Parts: sequence; C-alpha cells; structure tokens
Amino acid sequence: MVNDTLDPRLRSWVASAQAPGTDFPVQNLPFGVFSREGEAPRIGVAIGDQILDLALAAREGVLDASLGATVDAVQAPALNALMALGRPTATALRAQLSLLLRAHEAAAPSDAVLRSRLLVPQAEAVMHLPAHVGDYTDFYASVHHATNVGALFRPDNPLLPNYKWMPIGYHGRASSLVPDGTPVPRPTGQRKAADAAMPTVGPSQSLDYEVEIGAFIGRGNALGSPVPLAEAEDHLFGLCLVNDWSARDVQAWEYQPLGPFLGKSFATTVSPWVVTLDALAPFRAPRAARPEGDPAPLPYLDTPADRAAGAFDITIEAALSTARMRAAGHAPARLARTNAAGLYWTIGQMVAHHAMNGCNLRPGDLLASGTVSGPTPDSLGCLLELTRRGAQPVALPTGESRAFLQDGDEVIFTAFCAREGATRIGFGKCRGRIGS
Repeated sequence: MVNDTLDPRLRSWVASAQAPGTDFPVQNLPFGVFSREGEAPRIGVAIGDQILDLALAAREGVLDASLGATVDAVQAPALNALMALGRPTATALRAQLSLLLRAHEAAAPSDAVLRSRLLVPQAEAVMHLPAHVGDYTDFYASVHHATNVGALFRPDNPLLPNYKWMPIGYHGRASSLVPDGTPVPRPTGQRKAADAAMPTVGPSQSLDYEVEIGAFIGRGNALGSPVPLAEAEDHLFGLCLVNDWSARDVQAWEYQPLGPFLGKSFATTVSPWVVTLDALAPFRAPRAARPEGDPAPLPYLDTPADRAAGAFDITIEAALSTARMRAAGHAPARLARTNAAGLYWTIGQMVAHHAMNGCNLRPGDLLASGTVSGPTPDSLGCLLELTRRGAQPVALPTGESRAFLQDGDEVIFTAFCAREGATRIGFGKCRGRIGS
C-alpha cells in the first residue's frame, strides 16, 4: 500500500462502511457537496451510507488546526477552494479524516452525540455539483469508440489522421452540467435525413448516453505556463463519472466543420462524489499498449511514469430502466461493462496536451474522457455503437427494445475498482431520466 489509509485491514466506527459491496469504505473517502431540505450546500465525505459533515467538523474543532487554510476551505459551499490548495493539502486532509473515521483510533470522536451530529444519512441528502465548473472539456480518448463511430460515418476512413498523434477534445458547455438525478429534457434541434432536401426542426429522435470518466482540476496553472506531463497529476484533484448526453441526429447534421455544438450542450450529468487520486493509488495500471505500427507519443506526451502507471483500472457499467420495467418491478438492465484502463490517451496526457499552448486550467475545471468503449460488443459505451446507429435495437426484459432513448428511460452508471490485496472502492451512481 502507498500509505496506511489504504490498508485493507482498516475498519470504521461507521458500521455501514464495512457492508459487503459498499462503494465507500474507510479506504475511499470521496468528497462531495450536499444539503438537507432548507439548508445551504456544504462539503461532505462519503463513508458507508453516511456523509461526514466536514463543515460541521471544522466548526466543532474536530479537524486539527494544523491543517490551516484547509479548515476554512472545507466550510465553503463547493470544493473549489480545497481543490486550489493542491494535492499535498488534500492528501493531508484525507489522512486526518482516515484517523477520524477509523474504529479504535484515538483521533476518532469519543462523544456519541457529536458522532451522530457529524453524520448525515445519504438517503436524507440532496447532492449538488461538487464544484463550480468554470470550463468543461470533453475528449475522445477511446480508440475503440473513435473507430466504431468513424466506421459508421466513414467506413473507408474511420480514424482521422490526427487521432493517434494527440488527444482530441472540444470545449463543452459548463452551464449545462447537472448533478446526479437531474431530469434531462429531450432537446429540440435541427436535423436532416440523408434523403431529405432540407433540414427540419423538432425534438431529437436519436437521444443517446455516453459512458465517461471525469477529472476535476485541482491546482491551476498560470496563463502562458504549460503543464509538463510529469507534473500533470499534481494538477488533478480526483475523478468522477460523467454522462455526456448526445442528440445524435442533431449532432450528425451540425458537427462539420466545427464539431459538437447543440447536440451536446443541453445536459451533461456529473456524479456527486469525487474519488481522490490517493484513494485510486492501488488501482493504477500501465498505459494501454499501442498496436504495432502506431506512432509513439510525441515527447511532451510521454514519460516513463505515464507508461508504467498512467491508466486507472476502473470498471464502469451502464444500465437502463424504462418506465415499463419500473412498473413491472424489473431491475435495470445492464447494457455495457467497460474499463477506463483501455483508453488510448491517459488523463495525464489530456492535461498536458490541454495546457501545452499555455491554456490556463483553473480549480474546479472538468475534463471528461469521451465515451469509454472496449473491444467487445458488451463493452460499448453508447447506443450509437451498441445498436449500430439504431439498426440493431437492444432487447429488454419486458419485450421492449431500444435503438435510442425514449421518454421515461433512466440511464444509470456505476463504477468500481477492485484488485487483490486492496479494498474495493466505488464511485456511487450517475443517473438521469429523460423527461422534464
């Protein structure tokens, strides 16, 4: 283990942190922003089925005063101030929280009343976006996804010439990022059928989801100061799940020559808990091997450390629940199971490339991986790939089928990391239901 906060023998005085299959054992401790009815948003840490109220812990003097500015930062209504303090600060805070939450630890609160006041049941909390996101960038980092989608539109030339030379991305719309559980209205846009003489305007008929990993920027960089790959992870706070909803018919008509626009900007769902890079340390993996004949990354996108452990071994699942399935008592149907370790470009490479021209990344900025797809049919991260642009609809347990999403459909992402010798950790859920 990298440090004792990851020791699989650790137990918490919060009983649910030991529940089989929990996403939030004491080895995880992800950060988020929550509130209860009538209360202002505040920062918390997930532990079992509870939330440790960090703002209250700071006010009650439970946090060590040696943390300095951190004590003020955790009393803010969003994570930006904490993110801005940098990874060493977040690491020190996480270490103290680990001691605070461990069973039989001298640092743990001995007062039963205080313990109960510090905890808020997750079932009673409303979760908010973890940070005020000033800028949102979406990448295209899965070569399987890029190849599959390219083949649907350009069978003779699926990958464009630049794909294997640099991480491809576009600047998304930060204002339409929404937290887990927010309804997703069906967007209206301009569409044009292949055999039509002119476009029409109306609700999208090809609404899709995209399974993605998100990365929150911690410490920023000054305008004009690139971030070397060797320092890229010093600028990261943690990872989350992202559903980059896509209106494929709108997107197909508008994307040339400048790329995604209204087909993407109507909603992007972000999961509520940010899993720190410290918690993910046992689940690092070598950068995905490149097929023979592919170019090696240019020097600014290559370091021995990124080659050895630039990837994250995160299993992500996408499931669908229709209105008929819920009425009949059916559990959500799993559509795909994929893994972020297979991405062609690492998150560190995305950061380094994003800032190579001097672009200033700021605390709370969100980078998303683009659709995470694998090489097999059951690992495809969106319906566009899974149904081959709607030609092969997915069969569901109720006898329904889906080429694209219908009103009332709910899409649920979950993710976890598991490895022998380490405690399984998870990301919670990233959910959205189509309809106002």
